[in-house]
Amino acid sequence: MDKVTQVEAEPREEFGKNAARRLRRGGRIPGVLYGGGGPAIPVAVDPKTITHVLGSEAGHNALFTLQVRGRAPARVMLRDWLVDPVNGRLLHVDLVRVALDTQLKVKVPIHIVGEPKGVKVQGGILEFVTREVEVECLPEDIPDHVTVDVTELMIGRNLRVSDVPLGDKVKVLTDPTRVVAHVVAPKAEEEKPAEVAEAAPAEPELIRKGKAEEEGGEKEEAGAEKAEKAEKGEKKEGKREPKKESKKES
Repeated sequence: MDKVTQVEAEPREEFGKNAARRLRRGGRIPGVLYGGGGPAIPVAVDPKTITHVLGSEAGHNALFTLQVRGRAPARVMLRDWLVDPVNGRLLHVDLVRVALDTQLKVKVPIHIVGEPKGVKVQGGILEFVTREVEVECLPEDIPDHVTVDVTELMIGRNLRVSDVPLGDKVKVLTDPTRVVAHVVAPKAEEEKPAEVAEAAPAEPELIRKGKAEEEGGEKEEAGAEKAEKAEKGEKKEGKREPKKESKKES
């Protein structure tokens, strides 16, 4: 995407939610220009132009000229912006004046290039941990991005912020020991123990066995009860007195 060097703006004279809605319906969005020792100026800008700035290589760190009708041009940067969460359209933008001789603190994206040997040869996995670094420098020295080559990374090796090439004009504010990228060994898939798989079908067998034992127990109890009744019957019969034989008359 081409670099945007100038953005046209109109001063705003109406304020409030209704005025902002009318402005958006007319193809513009409200914004404010401030900082740099100058007064705050409400402005209206083309959202497509601001979207173009955000989509450029420098992104929100892009430095461009804001030309407000009736006022002197100012070198500015995007400070903040509001986006509709439903359709992703810009709703509002804040712009800050930038003095070219004053150091700024900004965050610069990190780009990685190359295929690590630890991935290509050893089958490892590249993890991109830190994707931006905070720096301090003059506005015109702000890099669009920082490129880091990860080709030589092997499993267990890493690149830290101190390894990021930024040059002498840029001061790094991020912790230099922070890991930017590293290659790790792939995690071995956990195998289920064989005994667990073998033990799985054993449960229904135990249940069936329990039922069989229960049924067997019931049969034994029924048999014992039957035998007990029979024994009682025999005892009753044993108690009966034998019939007396009648004496024959001589």
